[in-house]
Amino acid sequence: MKKIVVLISGRGSNLRAVVEARIAQAEIVAVISNQANAQGLQWAAEQGLTTHVIEHSKFIDREEFDHTLIRLIDGYQPDLVLLAGFMRILSSEFCLHYAGKLINIHPSLLPSFPGLHTHERALESGCRLAGCTIHFVTPKLDGGPIIAQGAVPIFDHDTVETLAQRVLKIEHQLLPQVVNDFVSDRLEIKGNRVIRHSDATQDEEANLLN
Repeated sequence: MKKIVVLISGRGSNLRAVVEARIAQAEIVAVISNQANAQGLQWAAEQGLTTHVIEHSKFIDREEFDHTLIRLIDGYQPDLVLLAGFMRILSSEFCLHYAGKLINIHPSLLPSFPGLHTHERALESGCRLAGCTIHFVTPKLDGGPIIAQGAVPIFDHDTVETLAQRVLKIEHQLLPQVVNDFVSDRLEIKGNRVIRHSDATQDEEANLLN
């Protein structure tokens, strides 16, 4: 069983998608938010999940907030820390502390449009495709090795809201798949690329070693 800590800031819809997928060998041991009024916290509590709030506004700087967050997370000894709509830029120290087991979902097709206001920027740029990217987190903002991406068309009549809704549906499909791959030990980081091993590939590699 792989232990997962999930960080959220708002509705927690991606958290909900992961929980409702009922992924074998995955246990969400805690849900943490930097916002006391995050809707996702109430939903998580209703599911019987352990929740915590660490409000970033109560800390003098990013480093103090991150140190407090690290201490709380490390108490659970997680195998995976999942950023599911966590709207905080994390320090290099935090990213390196969880290197290889810190995953983020970002609402654009990286490397295009890192940071905020991704759908607005995609529309302003005249893109014909938008989407989401799930990646391992490194100190470079939205620049870590890409695990998976999902794309949707952009229509002429789209607004930021309609595009966001379409992308969110893809996020809800893709994130549980990636979590399942992680807890099944199918993901391998090679440089800036993530290799996904199928069960068949793993069996072949095991046979070669025997």
